[in-house]
Amino acid sequence: MVTVGEELDKAVQGAFTRPVPKSAGAQMRYLVRQHQRSTRSVAELLGISQRTVERYVKNQIKKPRPELADRLEREVRTRWQPQVRAKAKEAAATTSGIMVDVQARFGYTAAPGTTDQARVRHLTLALPPHHAARLLQAQEAGVDEDELRQVAAEALGEIYFRDNGRRAHGLEVKLTDVLDLQFEL
Repeated sequence: MVTVGEELDKAVQGAFTRPVPKSAGAQMRYLVRQHQRSTRSVAELLGISQRTVERYVKNQIKKPRPELADRLEREVRTRWQPQVRAKAKEAAATTSGIMVDVQARFGYTAAPGTTDQARVRHLTLALPPHHAARLLQAQEAGVDEDELRQVAAEALGEIYFRDNGRRAHGLEVKLTDVLDLQFEL
């Protein structure tokens, strides 16, 4: 299932100016540098022994188990280029906004006499900076996926369905069954 949080992370990672280290040794050395040269803290982070971390750092082990490779890559990606990441988020929240391409089931709560049957729609929209800021702040605050999806639904409802307050007053949009979702900063 596609999640809003993961897709926001992918969009921010698209702003990286240098590639993320590819080999397990390079990734492990990066994590050790990030943890003030402490192989013990990296070992605790990854759930492996300190000696195993030291072997990766010295390139004595080159190919990690699949689950360790996934954890290692995820930890490196979350720490890679924090200043570039912060600048990209700041630009999206203040000037440029976020492009959203979503295919999902949208449901409505509207005035009596209108149709509120949910249906699948494919939307490609530019969210203005204030909606982008709200979405990024919610992610930074660590809200769960349901709340992130609700924030995204409110933004899409305001921009697309209510046309920035020009129509469909009082329409509440629900975003369910996300089939595809992509963000671009």
